[in-house]
Amino acid sequence: MSRGMSARALRPAVSRRSPRPIFGGWIFAERPTLAAPDATIIWSAALDPGILRVDALPAPDSAGEDALDPAALQSWMKIVADRSGREHVVLSDGWRHIRLDVDSGSLRAGIPVVLRYRIEGQASARAVMLPLQRFLHLCRHRTFARSLFPPDLRMPRWITLLRVHDATAAGASQREIAEILFGTAVAKDWRGASESWRYRVRRLVADARMMATGGYRALLRGAANARYRLDN
Repeated sequence: MSRGMSARALRPAVSRRSPRPIFGGWIFAERPTLAAPDATIIWSAALDPGILRVDALPAPDSAGEDALDPAALQSWMKIVADRSGREHVVLSDGWRHIRLDVDSGSLRAGIPVVLRYRIEGQASARAVMLPLQRFLHLCRHRTFARSLFPPDLRMPRWITLLRVHDATAAGASQREIAEILFGTAVAKDWRGASESWRYRVRRLVADARMMATGGYRALLRGAANARYRLDN
């Protein structure tokens, strides 16, 4: 992995910052000045059902290939510890990520471990099967498998809503938003434009507001609301 970062910057970062109140759903705050590929957002397990819960047990000599040396993953790993000392781990190449919560033991103790995965139930087990496949592939091949991170076809819609939210927060009118998104022809004939164009912008503004005030949580749970579908 090379994104112009120093070897020191790639080492697992350990923090004992106290968690912030989980209003937005994250556990630890990240600097807002960081570019998205460099930011590490550690979501609460209450919102992200795909978090792998593990116990990190010291690896016995007989562990063989079951043993994991955390140092082998340090290029992608960031670790933060909450007030109780429990570790929250993100493995990321900037575009793809895998989240683990270490219920007991440690991935920063400097020793090989054997991970015991806490998987139970039916719906809960289904939610973590794909993250587990991603993690095992990373451990074995030292790369994030593109085939296990398929593109989300709804992404253009989410990006549009982010742009609309930023525009409204900056004081842009719906006519100005229409010009940015759909061109000057629509904006110049805003009063005479068909109702469908004006409705389209109003719906984008409403959906952007709903996403910003909590609707984004459905994306983490994988239960996108029908109002946030990829359509125009």
